Amino acid sequence: MLSRFMSGSVRNLEREYNCTVRLLDDTEYTCTIQRDAKGQYLFDLICHHLNLLEKDYFGIRYVDPDKQRHWLEFTKSIAKQMKSQPPFTMCLRVKFYPPDPAALKEEITRYLVFLQLKRDLYHGRLLCKTSDAAMLAAYILQAEIGDYDPGKHPEGYSSKFQFFPKHSEKLERRIADIHKTELIGQKPETSERNFLQKAQMLETYGVDPHPCKDVSGNPAFLAFTPFGFVVLQGNKRVHFLKWNEVTKLKFEGKTFHIYANQKEDKKIILTYFAPTPEACKHLWKCGVENQAFYKLEKSSQVRTVSSSNLFFKGSRFRYSGRVAKEVMEQSAKIKREPPEIHRAGLVPSRSCPSITHGPRLSSVPRTRRRAVHISIMEGLESLRDSAHSTPVRSVSHGESFIPRSRSQVADTSEGMAVISDEAYSPSDSVLPTPVAEHSMELAVSRQINGAPCSIEEEKELEAGTPMHGERGDYGADSRSAQEGAGGDSALSEVEQVNKFVLSVLRLLLVTIGLLFVLLLLLIILTESDLDIAFLTDIRQTPEFEQFHYEYFCPLRRWFACKLRWVGELLINK
Repeated sequence: MLSRFMSGSVRNLEREYNCTVRLLDDTEYTCTIQRDAKGQYLFDLICHHLNLLEKDYFGIRYVDPDKQRHWLEFTKSIAKQMKSQPPFTMCLRVKFYPPDPAALKEEITRYLVFLQLKRDLYHGRLLCKTSDAAMLAAYILQAEIGDYDPGKHPEGYSSKFQFFPKHSEKLERRIADIHKTELIGQKPETSERNFLQKAQMLETYGVDPHPCKDVSGNPAFLAFTPFGFVVLQGNKRVHFLKWNEVTKLKFEGKTFHIYANQKEDKKIILTYFAPTPEACKHLWKCGVENQAFYKLEKSSQVRTVSSSNLFFKGSRFRYSGRVAKEVMEQSAKIKREPPEIHRAGLVPSRSCPSITHGPRLSSVPRTRRRAVHISIMEGLESLRDSAHSTPVRSVSHGESFIPRSRSQVADTSEGMAVISDEAYSPSDSVLPTPVAEHSMELAVSRQINGAPCSIEEEKELEAGTPMHGERGDYGADSRSAQEGAGGDSALSEVEQVNKFVLSVLRLLLVTIGLLFVLLLLLIILTESDLDIAFLTDIRQTPEFEQFHYEYFCPLRRWFACKLRWVGELLINK
């Protein structure tokens, strides 16, 4: 009986695992859930813990062992999405920024969005000019320490707080002046609402930057906001496409494409390159979800999206959830007593120490305090501090892609919005969500010990073992057959070998013929001016453009050079 009880307890433990979710105020919520539990179950537990009803704006973010960020999909099993071993560590974050955060129905929702924007401000994602920065910091100060009191707040008290990645003494004095004179008597909820109204007007409101490079190799940050798709380079917003202008999002490997119609007769295609294929897929999924959330009128209009034009190729993804219009309609129906809010106040914070009493940072960027942060940033250091704009490839009535004229460049530059006095260089926004120390050590130990990092790799290794055995058995059988066979059997084996060689030769000839036909078709596509609809469409695809300029043109120049060299040799002889 005792052994049965113990075995049953072990099985129950195997079906359950611990999950820790770090909340926006840096407190942690730990729970035990079933191994087959879906993401929606965990999200509902957190929302119940926070007494949150307007929950569609939020999501759970986690990081895999390769340091790639992901949003937890609520319709899938948690254990199947996580590539690491339990216990799991995740973070609650704002996934869809409200178009008008100050107009949210409940104060608890506004407070959580306020915490997210305060975090964005500290990590350099919510970038703004100095005048706006002073006002935002003063609102935070008023919300968390109240009115200025000479007895409690000595000279230079604003230097005790860290609101930005870096700031000057002049900005500190300006923050203190606003807090002393302009915000007297404001309650925390009023200051938070004013903060939200001010932050909403900034160009980088709602930006969760994805580091990429454009077709010229210039670094850029791509982001999706409540109002559309944004490209940031240097201290400028070089591209902005409203959601009703974006027609399609596509990716293949590291390449990400945005198709848009800005005017009736003008189509543009923007192409960017992510650091890894996984990062590109994450960028694509974020774009699909944001476009569905902000653009559609009803969730019933959501369709499954493919990353490729071919039905048998690429990834397929479908946004699951309500859209922004439905969320606002549902929020208007909320009728309950406002839940009590436990504000963090001056509690020290680990990942966003904007309210910690520490030394003021100098004008140089702050030092990363974690070795894992340093290692991640090394790979992304080249994706920063550039003021070059991304070339736009315009298509008008079937015209092929050509470099923009000077007038087109001037028109585009006029639309660039300067978002800050400094270059857009988010210090920690390109870093993954903090991972628990034990999970990091586990991933490192698995790699050091040579253990497989995933179930799929274990399956591949297991599948590879019998294959070698089968080959060995096959060799033994063939050797025994050769020893016991007579002249007739040897002749039949020679005939089988001849047939096999002939079939291989036929296949080789057919393949060469097909390649020759494809080569002729490629020459027709690239060199002829045939005005055929399907040829024009093929010429306008970004994949064809990339192949033409990066592969075909260099190959053509090489062949031409060789032909000239042979011609010169014949003439000289």
